[in-house]
Order: sequence, then structure tokens, then C-alpha cells
Amino acid sequence: MSDAPEVTPAPAPSKTHEPHPLDALTGGAFSAATSGERAARIREWLATQPAPEQLQEVFKELSARDKGAARAVRERLDEIRRAKAQEAIAAEWAEKAQALLAAPKLNIADALAWQRDAAKAGAPLSREPLATLKAQLAERVKVIEDLQHRVQVQREAAVLLAQRIEVLSTKPWRDAQAALEQLRADIARWQTQADELTGDASWASVEARFPPLLETSRTQLLAVWEAFEAALAQAVAAAEDAQAPLPPVPVWAEELRAARGLPSEAVARPERPAKPPIAPEVREKAEQAVRSALAVLEQATAEGQGKASSAAAAALRAVLKEHGKHIGAALEQQVHQALVAAGELEGWQRWSADQVREELVAKAEALLQRPEGQALGGRKMQETLRQLREQWKQADQSSAPNHALWKRFDDACNAAHKVVEEWLEKVRAEAAQHRAQREALIEELKTWAQTQAQALAAAGDWKGLQRALHQFAERWRDAGHVSEKVFAELQPLWKQAMAEASAPLEAAQKESLARRHALIEEAQALAAAPSLRIDAVRALQQRWQAEAQAVPLDRKLEQKLWESFRQPIDEAFQRKTAERSKAEAALSARDRAVIEAARALEAASASGDAQQIRAAMAALDAALHAPAVPEPGAAPAAPAAAPAQPAPAAAESEQNQPVAPVEYTQIAPESEAAEAAGAAAETVAPAPAAAKPAPRPVIAVRGDDRPGAQKNLPATHPHGARPAGRRDARPEGGRAAFGRDASRTGERAGRGGYEGREGRGERAERAPRLGDAAFRAQREALERAQLALKKLAAQAHGEVLTHLLTAWEKRDPALVPAAQQLGVRVSAAQRNAWVQALSAAPTASAADAEQSLLRLEIAAEVPTPAEQLSARRLLQLQLLTRRNEPAPAQTWTQDVAKLLAAPYDAAQARRLQNVLKVLLRNK
Repeated sequence: MSDAPEVTPAPAPSKTHEPHPLDALTGGAFSAATSGERAARIREWLATQPAPEQLQEVFKELSARDKGAARAVRERLDEIRRAKAQEAIAAEWAEKAQALLAAPKLNIADALAWQRDAAKAGAPLSREPLATLKAQLAERVKVIEDLQHRVQVQREAAVLLAQRIEVLSTKPWRDAQAALEQLRADIARWQTQADELTGDASWASVEARFPPLLETSRTQLLAVWEAFEAALAQAVAAAEDAQAPLPPVPVWAEELRAARGLPSEAVARPERPAKPPIAPEVREKAEQAVRSALAVLEQATAEGQGKASSAAAAALRAVLKEHGKHIGAALEQQVHQALVAAGELEGWQRWSADQVREELVAKAEALLQRPEGQALGGRKMQETLRQLREQWKQADQSSAPNHALWKRFDDACNAAHKVVEEWLEKVRAEAAQHRAQREALIEELKTWAQTQAQALAAAGDWKGLQRALHQFAERWRDAGHVSEKVFAELQPLWKQAMAEASAPLEAAQKESLARRHALIEEAQALAAAPSLRIDAVRALQQRWQAEAQAVPLDRKLEQKLWESFRQPIDEAFQRKTAERSKAEAALSARDRAVIEAARALEAASASGDAQQIRAAMAALDAALHAPAVPEPGAAPAAPAAAPAQPAPAAAESEQNQPVAPVEYTQIAPESEAAEAAGAAAETVAPAPAAAKPAPRPVIAVRGDDRPGAQKNLPATHPHGARPAGRRDARPEGGRAAFGRDASRTGERAGRGGYEGREGRGERAERAPRLGDAAFRAQREALERAQLALKKLAAQAHGEVLTHLLTAWEKRDPALVPAAQQLGVRVSAAQRNAWVQALSAAPTASAADAEQSLLRLEIAAEVPTPAEQLSARRLLQLQLLTRRNEPAPAQTWTQDVAKLLAAPYDAAQARRLQNVLKVLLRNK
């Protein structure tokens, strides 16, 4: 051994985890021990509003470690991304709105389209700056609409002023001179308002049809006013100077001529040569031609058809060139009004159609500018292009075409149609593949029909054959889409192959259908029989089930056949049930008494009084065991035994009832005279129809099943004489030899048996059987009464425990319940011990009280709190060593007294309550 000191190896240095580079940035999120702590630190870091680059870096590192904590970072990134997208959309639509506002001419349709398209694109119209721009556009549109309305008002005002001037021309010139100044002021005011309209900043945005209307009204009004003013000045001059010329107004000229003493113009004016008269047939022909052309124009104008109205107006002008000089003034005025309306419609529809065309061009050009995720598929693109072209056709039909816009629209549609061509090529390839699959499936079905279908038919596995055919049909339906032409070509081949494969099954189904119709006829015959044979019905149903399980049919047909099979049997059973219900409908006096007693018991159960409930139960029991009371007007029951053979109706009823225990009774034969008298009474004086016949007792007689006995003869009474060869053979006289009276072999009392061994008379009369309504009523009433008694007992038990614990808490012996309330398990002496423990001051220690509680919990076998389990196990071990000491179940009343002698504790009170719930219960 060396004396060198032992070298102890140095401990290996422990691994030191380097902190994550982002741990300091996120406040220690990467070094957190649990996921919840990590998520909390991430939320605190997010509250500092970090930069998007930091968020992206933290999410990339954290998502690989903890997806739950990274969810908050991802949501913040999504929120920032959405905000950026919203800002970009808002900026784009803000630029469009500012461009509309900055334009010298604003179109109302463009302003409304901006708001609609911005909402479709998802722009935040409720946020700034779009909210302000939206309000500005709405205000601008409102101003333009107000200008257009004022133009219409000015036009009407011009018409009214012209009418005033015309009315003044029909009155004396002095009245016109008096109204001249007021009329001049109104004309000047109208011109001022018209100048204000044309000088408005938004006048350039007014629709194109309104400025010509205002200018036309101005020109007409000024022309009428100037002519009126000049004529009035000439009239004033003619009134002052007799040599001055007369005014051109006929009324004023006549007035001045009369003032000068000159004759009337009608006398002085030489007659003008009349125009040569127009032949009536020429006028009629011309007016008819003009009216037909006018009707066409008015119809086209009313329908709003721009192209049709233009053509009709041109046709009307051509007719006017030929027949215009032959028509009347009224028709000529009507023609001019229709031409003016057609011109306005043509200009308006040309402008509106161009707006529609520009919108269609924008839609067509936007089809190829969609993002990759929002690109339209082939079918959707084809439908969209078809709809756009239809809308363009409608626009061309309503107005003149626009070739420049059509060129742009057609180029955009042709470029977008390349997507449709690619999709169509793909569809054609899939259709060829689907056709090949269907043809292969047809060949497979033909092969299967020649091999496996015949094997299944020979084995009788019709369900397997039908299942296989159903699988083939499902595969045909899921074989893919083909064109209508190809489907029409392949469908007959598929039907032919399916018919060949399903031929054995169809033949079997036809035979099964014939057998089922035969079973239906048998069911109808059984139902029509006077007495329903249950065994025959059961056998018939079993045959039907076997047939249904062997050969499957169509679900609807099978259900229809089953209903036809079941209907006559159900009707027979319903008829039988109705007859039985009629027999049970009339309640006997005993049934009514039982029902009344059951109702009284239910009322007592609802009252909550235990004494009333027990009294009602006793009354119900007395009603159940009361002897039969004959119905008023019913014939008295015959004391003699019933005939040996039961009636057919009774036999039929007994076939459907469960077999009850047979009670053997001795048949007391009657004299022949009595039988003859009974028969004569039944023949001569039949019972009235209204009287209910008394029930006839049915006596079961067991046949002799001993070896060598004749089974068709009834056996002797079981208590009669035994055969001589048996060991228990008795002397002649039977039971009389053993001191028993043989006459006591009558009917046995119901449920009571024989009343005594010595000196027994005849058996007590059995109570008649209850009806269904009475039986159910008494059973439900008894169940409710028993439940009510249980609830009352539980309630009383809880009140007793509450009073006892309250007495312990207040240390008041007067609150201790009486011995009767405590139950039979607590005697008066034990109750007095509890009272004495509560009367004295608390003397028991906490340890004694705890040990008493443990003994009580052991006696009641209730769980002990977790902190006292060790003490309970220790006490149980100690009790095992004390052999002669009584068990806790025998001394639990003394343990309760010791516990009551200790100070009150709420926790111990709850444990005592759980113990006494078990120990005070009456078992």
C-alpha cells in the first residue's frame, strides 16, 4: 500500500445555459419556466409597442418553442398587416376622391360610383381621411343637384312671365302700361337669378341637358319682353299723336282706332286672297301618314329606346317633307313636340350608355389584374365574360355604338379568354379519362355478371348480389363528368349490362313478390275469421320475416307490402281490444270505491301530514280487501260451479293472457232437477239487455298425468283418496280418517290460504279482480304515498339533528329533541345522559372529544377528514388489541354524550351531523 494521499477527482463543471439573445428584449420570455409565465411576459412586452421587425424576429424564434405564447405575437403582426392594408386602400381611394373633387367638372354618377366601389374594395369609409372626402363629395353632389333643380324652376318661371305678358296683350293698353314697371322688375330679377346659376362654380358639373334649357328659356323670355315693350311704347305714342302708327297688338290697335273715330280694322282691312282649298282626300292621306310615323316615334320615346327613337325621328322628318304642307296646325304642333322629346332622349341615352360601356371596359380589364389568390377559375371566367358581352349588347341596343370603347373591351375580353381556353383543354382531357373509366366499368360489370353473379344466384345469396350491384351503381355515379353526348352514348350500354347482371335477382324478386301476396291473402283470411288464432298469426309473421330476410326488395315496395300484410291483423287486434275495452268500460262498485280511496290517498300525500297519509293508506287497503258488492240491477251470481267447458270468447281471451297459477277446487255436482230448472229459466225468461250478467267463475281442472291414467278424464281432487298401491294410502274416508273434514275442500280464500288447521269451514271468498283503471290508480297512489312518507321521515330526521346541534351550540338542554323524535335507537336513559352533558359546563378536553368523534365515525362507517386519517387508523389498531372492550357501534351513545360535554366546535358539529344521519336512522 502506498502512503501517497488519495487524489479526489474534481467535480465536473455544471452546464451553464447561455441566455437567449432575445430574452432581454422580451423581458425574460425565453427563460421563463412555464408556458403561462412566458405568455404573460410576452403580453407585457407587447404593451410597450415594439417595432414590426422585432415582432417578426421574436415570432420566428418563439413559434418553434411555444406556439401558445407565440399566438399573441402573431395576432399583433396580423393586426399590423391589416392596418397597413387598410392604409394602402384608404390612400388609393383618397387619391381618387381628391381627383374627383379637384376636377372642374364632377359627374354625379362618378361620385356615387366612388362610394360604392370603395365599400366593395373594403376601404375604411368611416375613418379619416375617407370620411371627410365622402362628406365633401356628398356636399358637392348636393350642390349640383340643387343647381339642376333651380334650372327647372327658372324655366317654369320664364313660362309664367311669358304667360303674364300674353295676358296683358289681351287687355287695354293702359292696364299694360300700369303693370309695366312691376313686370320690368320681375324680368330683371329673373335675369339676375339666371346669371347667378351660370356663374356658380359647380355650373360646369351640371348635366348637359340643363344649360340649353336655361338658355332657351332666357332667349324666348327676352324676345317676348322686347316685343311687348316696343308695342306698348308705340301704343303710348299713338295715343298722344293721332298721326303715329298703331301698335301691332290687335286689341290695342282697335282701342286706339276707336278713340280716333276710325272704322274697325275688320271693315277697313281688305280681304286677303284665300288659299286654294286642299282636297279632303289629300289632307286625310297626309295626316294618316304623319300620324302613323308620329305614333312610332312616341312609342320609342316612351320606352326609352335611343336607337329606335333616332330612326323613328328620321322617318317622321322624311314624311313631313312630303306631307307637311297638307296637315293641320294642331297635328304640326304635336309633331314638333315629339321631335324635341326624341332629341333630348337621344342625347341623354348616348351619354348614359357611354357611362355603362366605360364601366364594362374597366371590369374586363380588371379580370387579368387580380392577385394570384383571387384569380377566377375557368368556369367562373367563362360565365363572367359571357355576362359582360351580354351587357355590352344591351348597351348597343339602347343607343348608338361607340367603336373606340368596343375595341378596348374586345381586347380585354380576348386576353381574359386565354384562361378559359386552358380550362377547356383540361376539361376535355378529364372527360376523355372519365369516358375510359366508364367503358372499363361496363366491361368489368359484364365479366362479373358471367362469373360471380351466377355463383351468388346459385347459392341463394340474394342480399350479396344486390349489395354488389349497388356498389357497381355507386361506382358508375362517381365515375366523373362527361359531356351529354358521351353520356347518351354510354348510358344504354350500362343499362344493358346492369340488366343482364340483375336478371337472376329480378326473377327471385318476382317469385318472392308472388309469395308475399299469398301471405297477405292468408293474413286477410285469418283476420276475417270469427276467432283470432294467435299461434297462426305468429307463424304467419315468422314466415313473412323469413321471406323478407331471404329476398330483398325495393325499400318503398317492401314497406308497402308489409303495411298491406300488417293492416288486416292490426284491425283484428284492434277489434279484439275494443271488445275487451267495452267489457272493462263499466266500473264495478268495488272499482269505484278503490278509485275514490286512491284519490283520497293522493290528496293526503299532497297535504304532507303523515297521519292523514297512513289513515288514507289503511282506507285504501280496506277498499282493496272489501267483498264484492253486486251492481244495482245485475242478476245475482250463481253459487254453483261454472260449466266444465269455457265459453268460446273466454277461451279466445285466455289464449292471449299469461298463464296464471291454477287453483284446484272441488266441483260440487248439482241435482238434475236444479239443472233442468236453470235451463228452463234461461229459455223462458231471458235476462234483460240492459242488465249486466254476473261473472261466471272459471274452474281449472287438471287432468291425470300419472302413468297408465286416461288423460281425457279429470283426476280426483289432490286431497282426496290415494291409490291403494302407494305408501301414503289412507283408509276409506280420506281426510275424515285423520280428523279433517273433507267438506273443507272448497274454494281457497284469495291470498289468505286456509284460516286454521282445526275446525276449518269453507274457504273465504276471494275478492274479485280489479279493473285496469282501478288497479293503476291504487298502485300510483300507493307509490306516491310511500314517497311522501319517505320525504317526511327524512325531513323530520334533519330537523331532529338540527335541534340537537343547536342545543350543543347554545348548551341549552331544553332544545334536545324528545326520545320519540330521536327514534328507537336512543332510549330515554341515553337521552338523559345527553341532557346532563349539556347541562353541566364543558369538561371534556379536545383530545377526548376528538377520540369520541373518531369512535363515532368508525361506528357509523363514514369517512374521516384527511388530516385525521392517521389518528383513525391508530385508534382502530388499538381497538383490535382490546378484546373485552365493547365496540364503538355498541357505545356510540356514550361517545355522543362525551362529545356534547366538550366545547362546541363548528367542524366537529359537521362531523357529528354526518355520523348521526347514519346512527339515528331507523333500520
